[in-house]
Amino acid sequence: MNVVQLNTGGYVAALLSLDFVDGAFRGDAVECIHRGEVDEWAFALARTGLFGNRAVAEAVQSWRDDPRSLLDALLTDADEVLRKRYDVAWQALDRVATASSAAYA
Repeated sequence: MNVVQLNTGGYVAALLSLDFVDGAFRGDAVECIHRGEVDEWAFALARTGLFGNRAVAEAVQSWRDDPRSLLDALLTDADEVLRKRYDVAWQALDRVATASSAAYA
């Protein structure tokens, strides 16, 4: 039996990127991803039926460890302007998180 290793960047890009970048800017989605809330994407990946539970769980853990990797994968098919918009939003969320952390220190 051949086993395909899940490359979260490549497979997510192939399976989910076009749907993600096809519509309007999704500020709510980038906020969720930034917080590590990746259930929407986990369900979408699982629904494809291409990966077992373990592979999906590994992808989810990878995204929680590095949420930006999920956003980058979702933006694979995005044009430069849309990528820049998401990058600016991500940087703003980073600044807010840093300021919040500093306030509680």
